[in-house]
Amino acid sequence: MTGPADNLRIDGDRLWSTLTETAAFGATVKGGLCRLALSEEDAKVRRWFVAACEAAGCTVSVDELGDIFARREGSDPTLPPIAIGSHLDTQPTGGRFDGILGVLAGLEIIRTLNDAGIVTRHPIEIVDWTNEEGARFAPAMLASGVFAGAFEADYARSRTDRDGVSFETALEAIGFKGTHPAGGHPLAAFFELHIEQGPVLEDAGTEIGVVTGVQGIRWFDVQVSGLACHAGTTPMPLRRDALQGAARLAAAVDAVGRSEPGVSLSTIGIFEAFPGSRNTVPETIRMSVDLRHPRIDGLDRLDAGLREAGDRIAAELGVTIDITPIWSSPPAVFDPACVGAVREAVARLGYSRQDIVSGAGHDAVYISRVAPTGMVFIPCEDGISHNEAENITPAQAQAGADVLLHAVLAFDAGTWP
Repeated sequence: MTGPADNLRIDGDRLWSTLTETAAFGATVKGGLCRLALSEEDAKVRRWFVAACEAAGCTVSVDELGDIFARREGSDPTLPPIAIGSHLDTQPTGGRFDGILGVLAGLEIIRTLNDAGIVTRHPIEIVDWTNEEGARFAPAMLASGVFAGAFEADYARSRTDRDGVSFETALEAIGFKGTHPAGGHPLAAFFELHIEQGPVLEDAGTEIGVVTGVQGIRWFDVQVSGLACHAGTTPMPLRRDALQGAARLAAAVDAVGRSEPGVSLSTIGIFEAFPGSRNTVPETIRMSVDLRHPRIDGLDRLDAGLREAGDRIAAELGVTIDITPIWSSPPAVFDPACVGAVREAVARLGYSRQDIVSGAGHDAVYISRVAPTGMVFIPCEDGISHNEAENITPAQAQAGADVLLHAVLAFDAGTWP
């Protein structure tokens, strides 16, 4: 049996045009984006997005943390909306597609449904979640976490950036503090389209990744404390060198990440030395640690390995190593009905596919706690992301958006396996 939407496709040229147009907000000289959450650049793309959604006939609302919801009504007002979304903020040297594709594909789906005169049973909502990246305000996925009950709204509002500016202050400054509470907003389902941010799909020559879940993540702030002393007058055996402790801990973090090949990962992304003088032995090192594993017991093993290394190195060198957890996102398993809707969409459109567990965190992780959730991945060039060189092709963008469209339609119609 076929219906009026079976041959429906998004307008790939129009989607690519919106991706190109919004890349002007926060553009970098190397072709990427610097659009930190709640910055003026973020405000500019938000204003563009609101205007574009209203022009497409959507009603736009904003919650207390700046999450934007653009709603297209359905034929049954008693049904909760099917949401499509991701984020518009970026890393300091980010690419043009990470998160952005998922939001703008939602806009393109609304435009496509309008062009075809198709009214879904459920309302459709496009969502831009605030501060997904965590690059300015840690932790990542902050506002979607509040929406899902993982964090309190006051906690989110109190987070500060490196300059001491609070989330609340930045939100008010750009004019996107809404009146609706974050959360308590029923969703029939949530679908997120994203670039893979890794090389698996491209290496396999696969067009679509059907995301079955997301690996767990734990973030830590680490401070190694020693004693500042003169580089020329303090004998090596008498030093309490914080940098040497941090260097040994960095090697141990790498070893922890390599302990379970193919599944375990570890990263140090921030490493700062104080007082920062070339002829003074460093007194304090501050560093971040990111641990990832697809199973909770695996995360526990990595966590234990980090702490054991910290205790051992501190005792060996006479330094103090404080390891402070700042964020934990357990592994997520996505809803079978939403995963089935994505599989049905891929089959209908004739793309090659493979199931995949996401190595990166996404807003979908938290939303999966309060609504049935699924994700669609497309390949990105050389697996590069969080980098200005991040790239996809127009054909890949269209394939992902078409799968997203038909997954939403399948869920709306209740035709998933």
